[in-house]
Amino acid sequence: MKLFLVILGVTAAFAVPHQESIELDYHGKIGIPMAARIKAAEEATDFDGSRIVGGSPSELGDFPYVGGVIVNLVSGGQSVCGSALISANRALTAAHCWTTGSHEGILLTVVFGSKRLFSGGQRVITNNVQVHSEYNTVTRANDIAVLVLPNVASSEYIKPISIASGNNLYNGVVASAAGFGIVSDGTPITTGQTLNNVDLTVISNQECARTFAAFVVSSTLCVSGANGKSTCSGDGGSPLVVNDQLIGLASFQSSSGCQRNLPAGFTRITSYNTWIRSRL
Repeated sequence: MKLFLVILGVTAAFAVPHQESIELDYHGKIGIPMAARIKAAEEATDFDGSRIVGGSPSELGDFPYVGGVIVNLVSGGQSVCGSALISANRALTAAHCWTTGSHEGILLTVVFGSKRLFSGGQRVITNNVQVHSEYNTVTRANDIAVLVLPNVASSEYIKPISIASGNNLYNGVVASAAGFGIVSDGTPITTGQTLNNVDLTVISNQECARTFAAFVVSSTLCVSGANGKSTCSGDGGSPLVVNDQLIGLASFQSSSGCQRNLPAGFTRITSYNTWIRSRL
């Protein structure tokens, strides 16, 4: 009996915390319905506001490297994502924005210098998407892709961003995310929403793994979801930035919602610096 109690006590002491799942069918469950909702809202005459949970509306030019992405799918539908311009003819996004295993992209429209997604700005089209060869659609490992674009003209509202290098983990650093995703769980997209931004604190991978053990690897970067602030549905591939350097691309969040004070996962750019530069 004593041995049983000791074993029971040890088991309780090392009990694994509840693990969250992520939405693997990004396009089917998130991107396609989100594209329809954003397009309908933008067709209203007074569309001018924000998305991203707990954030603020972005002024035109605040995030000149952000590219909204409209994904035309093989299935015939449209999905949405985000991206970051890193040179005159290259942008980065998440690999899951192109393929999820359930849906495959066939053509992308990337929109720069606009607070709207389906109208305005400088719009370029490409089907040249270089997905990381070791991208895993189930675990989201190596969730990164290079978009090869026609030349994008720089302006006051459109400028590329530098990519981070080195071994800085950024733990405890406040970073800025910007994207076209929804404002909150269950909230309809209205005529007062466009590109939005939010400040998020980077947390350690060890802390993040308490929630997402199956998805956190060394090339993952996580941010806190404290106070209901986070990236949300439709923000896939959107940039995370510190000191005018790109440090992450939005990769995953809990499938149960983005306002539960849970972390969100990004692709860690420093882990792919060499890979990215070889494709510039």
